[in-house]
Amino acid sequence: MARRITLKDNLQESRLFLRRTLAAILVVFLLLLVLLGRLAYLQIVSHEHFRTLSEDNRVRIEPVPPTRGLIFDRNGVLLAVNLPSYRLDIVPEQVDDLDTTLDRLGELIEIRAQDLERFHRLRQRMHRFEGVPLRLHLNDQEVARFAINRHRFQGVDIQAGLTRHYPLRSQAAHAVGYVGRINENDLQVLDEKNYRGTTHTGKTGIEKTYEDVLHGTVGYQQLETNAQGRTLRVLERQSPLPGSDLYLTLDARLQAAAEAAFGEFNGSAVAINPRDGSVLALVSLPGFDPNPFVKGIEYDRYQALQRNPDQPLFNRALRGQYPPGSTLKPFVGLAGLELGVIRPDSHVFCPGFYTLPGKERLYRDWKRSGHGHMDLHDSIVQSCDVYFYDLARSLGIDRMHDFLAQFGFGERTGIDIVGELPGLLPSSEWKRRARNEPWFPGETLISGIGQGFNLTTPVQLAAATAALATYGDFYQPHLVKALHAPGSPGLQPVFQPQAQRIPHSDIRNWDEVIQGMIDVVHGPRGTARAIGEGLGYRIGGKTGTAQVFSMPQEEDYEYDPEEIAFRLRDHALFIAFAPVDNPRIAVAVVVENGGSGSGVAAPIARKILDRYFADHPLEQASTDNDGQP
Repeated sequence: MARRITLKDNLQESRLFLRRTLAAILVVFLLLLVLLGRLAYLQIVSHEHFRTLSEDNRVRIEPVPPTRGLIFDRNGVLLAVNLPSYRLDIVPEQVDDLDTTLDRLGELIEIRAQDLERFHRLRQRMHRFEGVPLRLHLNDQEVARFAINRHRFQGVDIQAGLTRHYPLRSQAAHAVGYVGRINENDLQVLDEKNYRGTTHTGKTGIEKTYEDVLHGTVGYQQLETNAQGRTLRVLERQSPLPGSDLYLTLDARLQAAAEAAFGEFNGSAVAINPRDGSVLALVSLPGFDPNPFVKGIEYDRYQALQRNPDQPLFNRALRGQYPPGSTLKPFVGLAGLELGVIRPDSHVFCPGFYTLPGKERLYRDWKRSGHGHMDLHDSIVQSCDVYFYDLARSLGIDRMHDFLAQFGFGERTGIDIVGELPGLLPSSEWKRRARNEPWFPGETLISGIGQGFNLTTPVQLAAATAALATYGDFYQPHLVKALHAPGSPGLQPVFQPQAQRIPHSDIRNWDEVIQGMIDVVHGPRGTARAIGEGLGYRIGGKTGTAQVFSMPQEEDYEYDPEEIAFRLRDHALFIAFAPVDNPRIAVAVVVENGGSGSGVAAPIARKILDRYFADHPLEQASTDNDGQP
């Protein structure tokens, strides 16, 4: 059988090869198109996105906190400065195992629980690429230990900065205030963008009130870093704008003398220039050292301050509300004259007590045997209570309220520190509103001698005294005199004093009251005549003794301070201005549980005035350019 032979079909094979070749070329072409499309997407469409990502791998933007402004007294004495300090920062995105890193850091540097708590809290609100402070205020040994082991901690570094310091420590601490670490409450009110990189803010006093002026404006810098996050160089920098320096009206030397004058007593003294309202001294004792608050005061130490019965953190000058006692009598006497209720020669007989018509209750005078016949002058000089019981009854509580309100009693003075309290100037309307009770005549009597519901703060009392000394020019007290902005050639006044004029009915009425105050110190029967010896200038003053509790009115009751717990003893007060013919300083002194205004408070005021006139002799008054020598 013949074998079949298959002939090769070259044409068919050529066609098959061609189709396969074309298919392969098509696949390659399509793949090439996909590749080109992806390349175009990456290089053109997503160019900006990937360029940014690439930059972030080596460039870090870091805020640069501004330098906080300094605080000076009126003579250029530094009250708040900035000192170099070091802090430990962690950049979270550069740390592989944060918990392990924190544990290892704790072996080198003391890290307290509150440091960790604050670190984790800040980490929640900051970007991962930003440095989060772990420890502030490293000492030299801690800096040295970390520097040696720095290579072991990727993303951890020490940052140099400035920290607040108060060189005078407790002196004027309540006026200057202090800065503390920013907390959650601060974050609710602070500009987060401007405070990026800032760790502290003003907490009290001038530091808090003028926070906006002192802080400045944050800057930024672009840093080139290596793979470990270490800074290689600064690529670009926008410098921060430092805060302005503040010049206060306080006189540090007078402040020190005023604080020393209190000795072991607690209390407050405020000295004011009556011609412009500038505060020369603002004392609140006991004081406290504000420096530990800057670094983060220990819990036990803070609790000790809080539990201290002397309340060193309490600003008595602005928030202490005391009965004014007899220091209110010159103002009540002026009300009687100006409103035509009495004349200077109107007399009242003082048998040592006073009674309301038809009533048996005795309202006692401080002098049990009585003062006899008293006119206004003598009643101020000898501080006769009975005279002012009778005057208050004639005036009535509401007329007395309206007149005294002109001197700022019962209202905040508006001094430029936060936290001031208003005191209390009672009226019948106030009692109905506040207590839903009617006003009783007996309450009017004791209001006339500065007791009862009357409450005043030391700064309020000083401002009222200044207004009386100037025959009715009432200036708002203020503590900041001027600021010095960065780059500014000179000082810029912060406060433009403007007097509110208390209207006069008859200038002789003011003469009468002020003459009475002069004789309180310089008269032979004045209650503060003991401080008048050896004076090279003349003082107008008034003593006051304010009861801490209501004394029994029984006839045989005797007030014996030795038998009363110290904290229940009377407060001692004294108001003064000098020199009487051209007042340059007005002072209010409140000594807690001091007992006697003449024996304790008046000598303190004398020391304050002596210090002032030792530094500013009377003959230099004419050279004063700004209303203050």
